[in-house]
Amino acid sequence: MENYKLVLPEHLNHYGFLFGGNLLKWVDETAWIAASRDFAGCNFVTIAMDTVEFRKSVRQGTILRMSAQRGRTGNTSVQYAVTVFAEDINAGTEETVFSTNITFVRIDAEGKKMKLPHMSP
Repeated sequence: MENYKLVLPEHLNHYGFLFGGNLLKWVDETAWIAASRDFAGCNFVTIAMDTVEFRKSVRQGTILRMSAQRGRTGNTSVQYAVTVFAEDINAGTEETVFSTNITFVRIDAEGKKMKLPHMSP
């Protein structure tokens, strides 16, 4: 699944670069949407995010493309690999600025872990 985000002034830190917390929020949201679409009707919460390393700085006006790919699926959890690309619309190029793996667990109405439904590959 892919998602896009335009970096606006309210997303910047006091140095004029994208605030890392905003990027983490968008990455988590993109992966959550992918999980919710792959497992319709299931409720998910984030339980882990692997390495958090910002590879490149991002400025205002940058268009970010976030790509989420389903990875390991367990009994109650599923993992997504998310890669974020910064697009240079003038040059028609993009570069990787961030990547991580996010793990979600399915929960019931009381917040207890719940088995994932069977999915065909």
